[in-house]
Amino acid sequence: MTSLHEPARSTARAETVLDDARKRRALYGVMLSVFLAAMESTVVATAMPRVVESLGGVHIYSWVFSGFLLTSTVTMPLWGRLSDLFGRRPVYLAGLGVFLLGSALAGLSQNMAQLIGFRALQGLGAGSLMTLGMTIIGELFGLEQRARMQGYVSSMWGVASLLGPLLGGLLTDLGSWRWVFYVNLPFGAVAIALLAGALPDAVTRRRHAFDWTGVVLFTAAVSALLFGILEAGRTGGWTGVDVVVPLGVAVCALAAFIPVERRAREPIVPFRLFRHRTVLAAGVNGFLSGMAMFGAISFVPLFLQHVTGMSATAAGFVLMPFVLGWVAMSIFSARLVLRVGYRPPVLAGMSCLAIAFLLLSRWAPGLTQLVAMRDALLGGLGMGLTFVPMLLAAQSAVARTDLGAATSLTQFLRTIGGAVGLSVMGAVMIRRLAAGMPMADALHGVFMVGLGVSVLAFASGFLVPAGRARELARPDMREEPTRAGG
Repeated sequence: MTSLHEPARSTARAETVLDDARKRRALYGVMLSVFLAAMESTVVATAMPRVVESLGGVHIYSWVFSGFLLTSTVTMPLWGRLSDLFGRRPVYLAGLGVFLLGSALAGLSQNMAQLIGFRALQGLGAGSLMTLGMTIIGELFGLEQRARMQGYVSSMWGVASLLGPLLGGLLTDLGSWRWVFYVNLPFGAVAIALLAGALPDAVTRRRHAFDWTGVVLFTAAVSALLFGILEAGRTGGWTGVDVVVPLGVAVCALAAFIPVERRAREPIVPFRLFRHRTVLAAGVNGFLSGMAMFGAISFVPLFLQHVTGMSATAAGFVLMPFVLGWVAMSIFSARLVLRVGYRPPVLAGMSCLAIAFLLLSRWAPGLTQLVAMRDALLGGLGMGLTFVPMLLAAQSAVARTDLGAATSLTQFLRTIGGAVGLSVMGAVMIRRLAAGMPMADALHGVFMVGLGVSVLAFASGFLVPAGRARELARPDMREEPTRAGG
């Protein structure tokens, strides 16, 4: 009898090993893809002086950054929903392919207009990499393993933020600014090889009623919104024609989008997801914490260089504890939620962020680098304690068929919050400077805005349901999938 069952047990063990190997390859492919997408947000900055020397177009060069931000943000929910409808593997590989195509063309650019267009194409693909990467991890692993793996994936963003400016400088100095884009190609090819063989294609093949009207209206609404808030941040005012017109277009497009989505059979943004208290909490907290986070990252170096007189290198070192604290707490908080639930880490994280902004608002011209690093570390710990728990909470609250939409909406709202926060804080600084205040006082006003937003983000933490993570998760999102396809 034993001999009859032994082959079956051997086959089962072999399948388990195969599935584990596929999951590891998928994890490595996702981490590499996320790293490339995150690095593109920072690696270009140090190369831009050489780019301007080579291509000219200094009057429009800011759109090299804005175009990437615009297309990557707008497409986040679209990629997420497409993966729910058509499968993770084809959609993720398509997004990665678009990103690499944009990278190759950006490296071949002959003028600034081409570079901006190809960066927008690159951003179009980048919008899929972070959101779908986290969606894939949410689908391949049960709750316990998922928590650990999401911590690793989210830490890639912090590592890329740390290494991006350094790598951009090295590639530009040792070779050419074009290698800032070309470097993505070999690593992207490795990611495609890992993911193509590891990801299952488990979606049911059927004809979908794709919501083209919703896509057009959503794209118009978000694009106009970003145009308006970016212009407000640049000019320091919210009443100019260049701000009011795009925001008016955004409101009109959004007003038309909502009823279209309510009637759509397969909406791009399923509003029913916000009936889940956990998804609603993740969206609100993500928006508010994103507002505060971008304030810390963007205005801290400005204070250090223009008020305390630190060099750019010294100011960069001050942000290192912020990134390292975020990375460390992302990994730690992912395991902590399994013991204490989602709410305590989120409240602790937002408390850290609020205290960090309170300390920032008390900075003076005699600030030392050590004190600045301490305060930056506190902010990084706060973000690390919040990001992964909220992601895990949203993923565990929805069915697998909505996993892509829930994950991408959470990331989308955090990114939109960052853009709004950057514009609001930038407008506060510009108006204070225009009133004759010194730079230190102008930035103190910025940090007070960040403190207020952090307090609101702390309050939003009480929207998160109390209880253990396993108790709050849907039954089908708790257990480890038996096969690589989930």
